Amino acid sequence: MTGWFEARLPPDAPGLGGWLRVVWRGALLVAVVYGGFAVFLACRLIEVGLRRSRRPLSRRVTQGVCRMALLLLHLRLNRLGQPLTGPGAFVANHAGWVDVFVLNSAHRVTFVAKSEVAGWPGVGALARATGTLFITRKGTEAKRQQDLLHTRLTGGEQLMFFPEGTSTDSLRILPFKSTLFAAVFSPALRGMEVQPVTVVYHAPPGTDPRHYGWWGDMTFAGHLLRLLATPGWGRVTVTFHPSLAVRDFADRKALAQRCEALVRSAHPGG
Repeated sequence: MTGWFEARLPPDAPGLGGWLRVVWRGALLVAVVYGGFAVFLACRLIEVGLRRSRRPLSRRVTQGVCRMALLLLHLRLNRLGQPLTGPGAFVANHAGWVDVFVLNSAHRVTFVAKSEVAGWPGVGALARATGTLFITRKGTEAKRQQDLLHTRLTGGEQLMFFPEGTSTDSLRILPFKSTLFAAVFSPALRGMEVQPVTVVYHAPPGTDPRHYGWWGDMTFAGHLLRLLATPGWGRVTVTFHPSLAVRDFADRKALAQRCEALVRSAHPGG
């Protein structure tokens, strides 16, 4: 029996209408992303000297670009719950590259991703443009990476982690890895809060339920083409669960398990 990871979306063959949508929506998306990036860089020049957590202009530009991108991808966003207002970390399930637009639209955050993502075609450029923090998960780099995450968190930055460690078909949640949770278990961060976030996609009518998932050997270009060619609108619900105080948990594994349980509680595939 073929497992979910090996199962693939059926081949996409857009008709004339589909290709026309790809052209005009794709052109607008490129203009929005690269035009927004130019404005983002200009704002960064104005914000020189400000701490990362206090860069209101560039962060608002990023969020505005992400919201316009969702419109061009025909994806309506519904946000439930209230995100943290102070320093802290968010942990969410991960369906694919669309999450970057969705979560940045719901709340301004800094993403944490494995270093390999920086070199991926299309996705790497998107991640860099949104200010993603890239980390290396090699054992020899573990201490330095923990120090980097610690510095960002104590500096007031809000970081977004994907503890599953990979993306999915959007219909399920994988077990959370506890490694990244170690960053919040230093004495200086015991008062820090971690907020679980559930992302649930609803595919456009008549399309595969896995429409927004991006996994396995799927290419960024192929998946983007599929989304742009689709005529209907999809929906995504982002649920911000009550935040958890790090000091209430004995270790990172206990915190990871509780976060996973909350994320699953609002997901149909949980």
